[in-house]
Amino acid sequence: MKIPRLVVLIVISVLIAGLAYIWGTALMGSLYTYRSPLHENPPQAGNALGQPLTRRVVLVLIDALRADTASNANVMPWLDELRQQGASATMHSQPPSYSAPGYSTLFIGAWPDISDGPAINTEYADMPTWTQDNLFSAAHRAGLKTAVSGYNYFEKLIPQDAVTDSFYTAGEDATADHEVLDAALPWLERGDHQLVLIHIDQVDYAGHYEGGPLDPRWNEAASRSDELIQEIASFLDLTQDTLLVFSDHGQIDMGGHGGHEPITLIEPFVAVGRSILPGDYGDIQMVDVAPTVATLLGTNIPAANQGKVLTN
Repeated sequence: MKIPRLVVLIVISVLIAGLAYIWGTALMGSLYTYRSPLHENPPQAGNALGQPLTRRVVLVLIDALRADTASNANVMPWLDELRQQGASATMHSQPPSYSAPGYSTLFIGAWPDISDGPAINTEYADMPTWTQDNLFSAAHRAGLKTAVSGYNYFEKLIPQDAVTDSFYTAGEDATADHEVLDAALPWLERGDHQLVLIHIDQVDYAGHYEGGPLDPRWNEAASRSDELIQEIASFLDLTQDTLLVFSDHGQIDMGGHGGHEPITLIEPFVAVGRSILPGDYGDIQMVDVAPTVATLLGTNIPAANQGKVLTN
């Protein structure tokens, strides 16, 4: 009996769909299990560079902030003012454009295939701790005090023996960001930490849950984040302290990230304060942040670093 052509086509389509599902599942599984070639033998940290070039470095990470949003003075006027005072650049990252690999690249100074950070975002319980040398471990070895306030991924990623004071939240919206800032401002007021990371998450939240970058709520979240930057800066003496503002990835117009889309791999970078040479630095790489911060602090450059110290 001859099998109808339509039935054959249906069977073939089902087989193709099944194979595609198996292939896609295996591909995602490989991302979850990927480990760097350096995993078992991380490079050993070198000597500290010497005297610090600033009293302290405050890092403000605006999660998912796109470069075009950050350069819009109508949306982020305070960040634009800092840009005019200091240095700015267009920062370039590499896929996958998720937060966890972005954080790892920023603070280890190595690309996702080397950093041994997660290649994809995972559940909090599954988030591994960095095996490679990083800015916080380098600062701790140099006898500096560090502080982190932000999303709870950092509680798992950063070796906590390298963090002097901390506040972590599972929240991602504007309310959570105010809690993050409330925890961090007393540290800035006391002035006894040499490396402080403040993570602001509401822009990423707007991208995922409030319509994406084309929705008015995206710019509203960016403007609120700009106000938080202003508040942070008000606690600093930029003749003595250094402030860096950057993001970990962008988002596509409809909201979301993780892929190879160019807009997700371009981020803002603004630096102002002590030992910052003002000007437009053009295009820089995300791996350049870690060695630049290490140089400002006088610590060793993280051992797996693939970036360069930024000079104008």
